[in-house]
Amino acid sequence: MTPTSRQIQTQEQQLIQTLSPQQVLVVKLLELPAMELEDRIHAELLENPALEEGKEETPADTDDAAPDTEPASDENTDYDAMKDYLTEDDIPDYKLQEHNRTRNQRAEEIPFSDAASFYETLKEQLSERALTDRQRSLAEYLLGSLDDDGLLRKSIDSLSDELAIYAGIDAKPAELEEVLKVIQDFDPAGVGTRNLQECLLVQIRRHAAQEGQPNPLTDIALRIIGECYDDFTQKRWDKVKHRLGIDEKTFRQALCEITRLNPRPGASLGEAIDRNFQLIVPDFLVDTDDDGTIHLSLNSRNTPELRMSRNFRELLDEHTRNRDNQSKDSREAMSFLKQKMDAALGFINAVKQRQQTMLITMQAIIDLQHPFFLEGDEQLIRPMILRDVAERTGLDISTVSRVSNGKYAQTNYGIYPLKFFFNDSYTTDDGEELSTREIRRILKECVDRENKKHPYTDAELMEMLKEKGYPIARRTVAKYREQMGLPVARLRRE
Repeated sequence: MTPTSRQIQTQEQQLIQTLSPQQVLVVKLLELPAMELEDRIHAELLENPALEEGKEETPADTDDAAPDTEPASDENTDYDAMKDYLTEDDIPDYKLQEHNRTRNQRAEEIPFSDAASFYETLKEQLSERALTDRQRSLAEYLLGSLDDDGLLRKSIDSLSDELAIYAGIDAKPAELEEVLKVIQDFDPAGVGTRNLQECLLVQIRRHAAQEGQPNPLTDIALRIIGECYDDFTQKRWDKVKHRLGIDEKTFRQALCEITRLNPRPGASLGEAIDRNFQLIVPDFLVDTDDDGTIHLSLNSRNTPELRMSRNFRELLDEHTRNRDNQSKDSREAMSFLKQKMDAALGFINAVKQRQQTMLITMQAIIDLQHPFFLEGDEQLIRPMILRDVAERTGLDISTVSRVSNGKYAQTNYGIYPLKFFFNDSYTTDDGEELSTREIRRILKECVDRENKKHPYTDAELMEMLKEKGYPIARRTVAKYREQMGLPVARLRRE
């Protein structure tokens, strides 16, 4: 006889933040760049007859519409008037349906040319996978963390911390590992891998699966990268052959298979995409006068202004005056009018809030990177992270991240993605903060000018950087060199 199980009841206190439909709408609009916002507004104009293009009407414009009622031109007046006859039964459930649209559905409504960004191409593949909403959110964050070459150089632990801090998502490393496996199955092969070894292994295994039959050379290539990677990267061919027990001919054939692999899968995809025409519409216009005055504005050239429909207001006023003697059809008509006007008012307010948040964020970026906007010299870009902008604006870090993602600013010196202005820093032992972008630039210049017959070692590069005012450790030099895709001195020798 098995013992009976006992049920134990426990209490647990949790703090859960729930966004209202209006807040969800604001967040969704904030994520959209200029072109997508324009399409989203036009779609809303088609769906909601209570919404019109045009400037808001002044009270004088509506005096003749309803002489025995107060003018309804102000948005808050519209809302206050509707509250008088909104009951619990009148609360429209369409609002949840409207704001719970998936990103994939919205993306299908947006017309683009055949060109697409690296991120959009991977996100399109993501939409084809059967994932939960949580897995999809984690995958999108991982895609946004990939470097330009398609590799993920941030550690899973640090990504887990970022999700907790910036997005409020408690994702364990094991959970992120599972989502990363899905991304590593995307095209081109090697995307989402964390280093060159893993990138090559994924590509070899993909080729082996596509061949559908055993291939000795593929197996040897897999062993070379998997078991002899250090000797392989250092070109110690004899050690590789001895360890695997293969002859010179077989090794050369396997080496030929490996050299066909792509160490930078994301870069190859980007090159193919760049051959197509891709239109970039700046979200911000930043003009710098000769006297140093900087003017900031939103690029709303093709974005229509919105207002409440005057005809809908008149119809609503008429139904309100006669609501004591209304038929069933009239009550249903009034409910429809109220729902549409409520949705129109919410959308107008969400667009205005988006504009205000965008301007506040961009102004903070201009203030923090003021020298660049005056001179246009990229060397003047100061260390700046999302938290710096958040602290200056009083906005949440996740809000700053949404504004910065996929947006562009047109300046006197060219069009730049907002992410260009964010730059990590390196703090020396003396507490001095240095720009990592500037350090990488100087490092690349040193490598480009070196004698390829006698390339600089990391220790020599460290000394050169120290002479130029960048006192960083040798291991830091090695880390930046690897991030830039520069091999060690031995492999740079000609």
